[in-house]
Amino acid sequence: MGTGASRNADGGLHGGEEREESLDQAGGQLYVSLKMENYKKKGDLIPHVYGSVPLVGSWDSSKALSMERESTSMWELSFVVPPNHETLDFKFLLKPKHGYTPCIVEEGPNRQLIGGTLQGDARLALFKLDNEEVLEYRVLIKADRVSPFDLAASWRAYQDNLRPSTVRGIPDVSIDAVPETGHENGFSASLELDLEHYVVPAPPTSANSGLVYAANLAENPRSLTFAGGCCDRTATIKEMEVAIPDPSKVSSGSGMVESKSVGTFSPLQKQDNHRGLFVDRGVGSPRMVKSSSSTAFSFDLKLDSQNKNSMPAAAGAVAAAAIADQMLGPKEDRHLALVLVGLPARGKTFTAVKLTRYLRWLGHDTKHFNVGKYRRLKHGTNQSADFFRADNPEGMEARNEVAALAMDDMIAWMQEGGQVGIFDATNSSRSRRNMLMKMAEGNCKIIFLETICNDERIIERNIRLKIQQSPDYAEEPDFEAGLRDFITRLANYEKVYEPVDEGSYIKMIDMASGHGGQIQVNNISGYLPGRIVFFLVNTHLTPRPILLTRHGESRDNVRGRIGGDSVLSDTGEIYMKKLANFVEKRLKNERTASIWTSTLQRTILTASPIVGFPKIQWRALDEINAGVCDGMTYEEIKKNMPEEYESRKKDKLRYRYPRGESYLDVIQRLEPVIIELERQRAPVVVISHQAVLRALYAYFADRPLQEIPHIEVPLHTIIEIQMGVTGVQEKRYKLMD
Repeated sequence: MGTGASRNADGGLHGGEEREESLDQAGGQLYVSLKMENYKKKGDLIPHVYGSVPLVGSWDSSKALSMERESTSMWELSFVVPPNHETLDFKFLLKPKHGYTPCIVEEGPNRQLIGGTLQGDARLALFKLDNEEVLEYRVLIKADRVSPFDLAASWRAYQDNLRPSTVRGIPDVSIDAVPETGHENGFSASLELDLEHYVVPAPPTSANSGLVYAANLAENPRSLTFAGGCCDRTATIKEMEVAIPDPSKVSSGSGMVESKSVGTFSPLQKQDNHRGLFVDRGVGSPRMVKSSSSTAFSFDLKLDSQNKNSMPAAAGAVAAAAIADQMLGPKEDRHLALVLVGLPARGKTFTAVKLTRYLRWLGHDTKHFNVGKYRRLKHGTNQSADFFRADNPEGMEARNEVAALAMDDMIAWMQEGGQVGIFDATNSSRSRRNMLMKMAEGNCKIIFLETICNDERIIERNIRLKIQQSPDYAEEPDFEAGLRDFITRLANYEKVYEPVDEGSYIKMIDMASGHGGQIQVNNISGYLPGRIVFFLVNTHLTPRPILLTRHGESRDNVRGRIGGDSVLSDTGEIYMKKLANFVEKRLKNERTASIWTSTLQRTILTASPIVGFPKIQWRALDEINAGVCDGMTYEEIKKNMPEEYESRKKDKLRYRYPRGESYLDVIQRLEPVIIELERQRAPVVVISHQAVLRALYAYFADRPLQEIPHIEVPLHTIIEIQMGVTGVQEKRYKLMD
């Protein structure tokens, strides 16, 4: 505990002289830890300590303190020396387990500890048995000053852990019946009839400063202005401003809000230099993001620099699988290209955006390259359906050129350390796909992802969204004219469409509705492709809200203590009633909704007044495990564990509490929660904890991993995530201060 004096392996004392002055002058009481180690100890002899003060028996062997077994070979005893007995004489002795024979006292003079410093020469503990056999024990002694405040805090934490949980009798899955008559949960917990009264602005760091996230931004840019005219493969793309107009003026009732964004493209250079033009995230406004070429994952394997750059910023299964792939797989398999295939309006971009968000959240450096953006930059946004005819040689050459440009950029980015590139285009002919496979040889592994939809209702909806939101029709004031042109474009693709039957591929057939469908895979192997298939099996377009909220204020929140399993404070109990009232009003027409909590009592208690919905406890939703710091305040950690405090401050994402977890660990255990949230077709209310909700929110908001430990998730606030065909939208309700 702390940095006190301690014996080394051969009985010597670590830091005795150096620490003597600081221990003597420090305030607080003397905390002593004694350990004895012997690998050949007889099982019927128990080590004890007795000595000159009443605490250790006053030299009465019958009152000696028994040491506790720490491992098969190690015994330990810790105690606090009273202030008036800081000169401690003591010895070790062995007592028989059953008390039939006399105890055996160690050989040699008494050991003396003065002010935390061991006097005299260090030595082993020697015990002579009746048969003249000598038992040798290695002795370790550690001493430190502990303030009475810290001792009291440790005792409070110990007592809290001894208290039985108030929710012990509640099963993991339960449902409370709705009362026969309407009721309010007390005057202090009643809410306004209009829930919009509680809406508060989302933080500035949320995507697009409001409701709309990345999932639908691929079709949002309306006007492109850049200097230098049209580009070719040797030109330089200069800075461009992407203006996103108010979608409500394009399609009334779309549920979107005004959003503007400014993006920057990097200079287009040769493949063997820098990656040139790229569309970061591949959706909405092009954005420059700091290169991920520097490794975010440290390990001791002797991998070359390119391998290190392609390691994910992850822990657990993701990290283990990545290392295995690096060591065992061919060089090109270290980078994965997911090449979308499908007719227009089949959900390719939607699927690409969701996959990009998922893989980034897992820690894989992933980018989405949208060939349509390259085409619009090169040839403008006013191309008619004739441009997309297979018998138009100029159009075919132009489209293949921008596809090659995008592929060049993706491969160049991979050579700088990128891990997964998602190549978003129709890629509807074998000749186009053969061109891409030839470019990928020796650089990356290609998996084709084909999206097939036979539901005319979904296709018609997607077409209408395309006309409303695509920059290709931003200058077409007549919706019906744009619709006719797009249908003609679609017919041009259908005439020459060739389904995928070559290479490694995944086919998604009628998966969009979430009601059945089919997935076909061919020649798919490896951890990451397997995770991608599993994710795709569970994703769909069904609109539904997901409500994220922390538990009501707990007593440990009031005391500033982390972790623990305390009950709610008085304020927290008011919030749990307000939350029940809110859920009743917000989900009154959603009787298939469910309530998810952690297994800690503060979340279960927060959910307890909610009736009429099934409640499921998830161990995966428990707060980040603070390990040995559980129950402490940050001030106590800073004071007693300064090195740990500074390590956490330097890198909160990767910092792992001693015997606890890091944020990367939390992300790994939350993956099943994300998969189930994607699979659910009904609303879900998630009542959890700050670190966990930060990680969940980061997934939906597509926030970088480094930002996760700093995301604002305040108490007594509900974050509503709306999932559906138009992407992910956010709204926040603050029920109380």
